[in-house]
Amino acid sequence: KTMIMRLARRAFSSVPPFAAAVDDALLTRLERAAHRVTTNASICDRHGDDESHHRSVPPSAVVYAHSTEEVQAVVRVCAETRTPLISFGAGTSLEGHIQAVQGGVCLDLSEMNAVLEVNPEDLDCRVQAGITRKSLNDHLRDTGLTFPVDPGADASLGGMAACGASGTTAVKYGTMRENCLGLTAVL
Repeated sequence: KTMIMRLARRAFSSVPPFAAAVDDALLTRLERAAHRVTTNASICDRHGDDESHHRSVPPSAVVYAHSTEEVQAVVRVCAETRTPLISFGAGTSLEGHIQAVQGGVCLDLSEMNAVLEVNPEDLDCRVQAGITRKSLNDHLRDTGLTFPVDPGADASLGGMAACGASGTTAVKYGTMRENCLGLTAVL
């Protein structure tokens, strides 16, 4: 049923006439910033479609970031050219916020999926935005720690923080707000 709904949304999707153009000059600047840029239609379609009921609206290009420095460079290029920028983690959200309703560039953070540091004595860890909750819990399993926020999907922690995710364990352990001690924000 989900696949049928997704195909139906795609069939009626189109890029709005006011979509921001991504030209060759912008693509060249993005490639210098991150080296992994694509305009492949099927990849762009995947980055404009989530689990919401909203129609799919793909971006004009997708950039894959591997570091905070690359994220900074892509954000800088998009800000200078006034190009809309949409972040993407796992594409599991229900809110529809990854649709590129004004065109632009999708910044995929899924390859930024490392556990940077685990501190069992402090009951905390540092991770990159693209790690999923299941991957983090697999990594933490031997330490006796767990990441308790469970929105029901294998969402990325960056996306969960962006949406203020909660779930069935929120009553006992809290939501993302209570479970995040700090963030690195790129503005």
